Amino acid sequence: MEHRLTTFPSGLRVITETMPSVRSVAVGCWVDTGSRDEAPAEAGCSHFLEHLLFKGSERLSAQDIARAFDAVGARSNAFTSKEYTCFWAQLRDDDLAMGMDLLAEMLLRPAFRPEDIASEAHVVLEEINMNEDDPGDVAHDRFARALWGDHCLALPVLGTRESIGGMPREVIVAYWDRRYQPPATVVAAAGHVEHEQVVELTESLFGGWEGPPADHDYRDPAIVPRVEVKTRDTEQAHLVFGGEALTRGDERRFAFGVLNHVLGSGMSSRLFREIREERGLAYAVYSFRMPYADSGAYGIYVGTTPRQTAQVLDLVRATLADLGTEGITADELERAQGNMKGSLALSMEETNSRMIRLGRHELTGVSHLSIDETVAAIDAVTLEDVREVAEEVFSSPRVLGAVGPFGAGDLEQFVQ
Repeated sequence: MEHRLTTFPSGLRVITETMPSVRSVAVGCWVDTGSRDEAPAEAGCSHFLEHLLFKGSERLSAQDIARAFDAVGARSNAFTSKEYTCFWAQLRDDDLAMGMDLLAEMLLRPAFRPEDIASEAHVVLEEINMNEDDPGDVAHDRFARALWGDHCLALPVLGTRESIGGMPREVIVAYWDRRYQPPATVVAAAGHVEHEQVVELTESLFGGWEGPPADHDYRDPAIVPRVEVKTRDTEQAHLVFGGEALTRGDERRFAFGVLNHVLGSGMSSRLFREIREERGLAYAVYSFRMPYADSGAYGIYVGTTPRQTAQVLDLVRATLADLGTEGITADELERAQGNMKGSLALSMEETNSRMIRLGRHELTGVSHLSIDETVAAIDAVTLEDVREVAEEVFSSPRVLGAVGPFGAGDLEQFVQ
């Protein structure tokens, strides 16, 4: 399956992938804006807009939009990250025109009724409360703050109680007007659909939309060893340990994917086997990657009892040191490659997964590789490739975000 791309004179892009064996289609409107693009007075505005655009336009109410999607059995939602926002719908192929009409109405003509802003602010505040009640989420937020400091990537996607509770309508409207522009938008579709059909619908629904391209504050973060702790009298310590890693466009990302799998992404990984299976020190332990345009991160989450925190962090550091000097084994390489290829194949069986892959890659400038090309890139990873990435990444300054009954001074030794 191959993608097709059309760029309108306004800068708006349409990208599609046809899946003739299905009867559904997933369509998403991707906007090149996220929490990293917000000024202090706009903190959380990208995510707030994700909510508010579902509240309707002058022509349609929130109930009208919900009923229209429900009437055809469609799934619709949105998500916001540090770098982009996506509004999507998954529906029957015959209902594509209706779904795209609703998405266009939401993006181009939001009403921003004062009463809707006030009520939805309460919803977002409850989401912030829910996040802060989850110590694992808090530990991840503290990790981002420890890693990126005053860099824009440290900003929380949800914003704060103060910023959301006091955000006036004019700030929201100005942010939408500045960031939601055609050169910053990609319409992506995958499923039982023809490219020309999506182009024609886009032209009829988004035609006449004009505006400037988006700008971003890309700069190298100043990363130093740091500990950020939320002190709470909890039964479990929640730890996120890691450092800076590869950016999203780095050609070594497939080797880094292999390394991440061996480290802590799966039940056969080193951290899972050592910390959970052999020593019983945690129920949840895993590693993850966060690639962005101008920086990236690797992290390791562990939930353990406070008295075992030192032992767990020593084991994590020892595992990183071993991977940084010795690399991985041939058996680990083979298992990781097999896992990555199998996970890719399974994810690409579903229209929404394909649409997300298309839209995200087009918006962020990552090369569009076919499944066969991606598999070939995974197979091309060597033991030396993985060792070199591990040596570079795991030698960078370490940081720690934590929630538990201790202070930052209790944990500083582990990032030195």
